[in-house]
Amino acid sequence: MYFQPGDRVRWETTGDDGLPLVRYGFVGGFDSDHDHAVVMLDGDVTGDIVVDLSQLAPVTITTIELSLQGADLLDDPSLREALVNLWSAEADQAGLEIRSLECLNGRATVDATGTYTLAEMWAGSEHYFLRASPHHPTGTVHLKADLS
Repeated sequence: MYFQPGDRVRWETTGDDGLPLVRYGFVGGFDSDHDHAVVMLDGDVTGDIVVDLSQLAPVTITTIELSLQGADLLDDPSLREALVNLWSAEADQAGLEIRSLECLNGRATVDATGTYTLAEMWAGSEHYFLRASPHHPTGTVHLKADLS
C-alpha cells in the first residue's frame, strides 16, 4: 500500500499488556528506504513513532473492524444495538464522518452463514451496511461495514 504524508492511518499492534491495540494517526513522512513511515499518533504528545508500512492500513469505513469475545452478543436485540454503538464509537475515534447511521434492530436480517446486518449508514455519497459475523471456533463476533 502506498501512503502519502497527511494520510490518515490505522496501526494494529500489541500493547504492553500483550493485548491487541489499534491506534490512529497521520503519516508524517518516510525513511530513506520508503519501507517505514513516521506516524503522528492521535493523543500522543511525546513524539512521532516509526512504523513498518506493512502494519498500516488506510482509514476508511470498510477498514474499521471490531472483534469482540462472545458470539452470544448477537442473540439479544439490545446487545446487537450496543454493537452498533461500539462500532460507531470506533469510527468516531478513527476520525470518520458518518451520517444517518440507523440501527436496524427491528429489521435486522441474518443470512445463511449467521451474519447479521445490524445498521445502514451513509458516508460521503456511499451507502454502507454494518454487518456482524460470528466466528464460532473462537467465540468472537466481527463487526465490519461494507458497501450495499
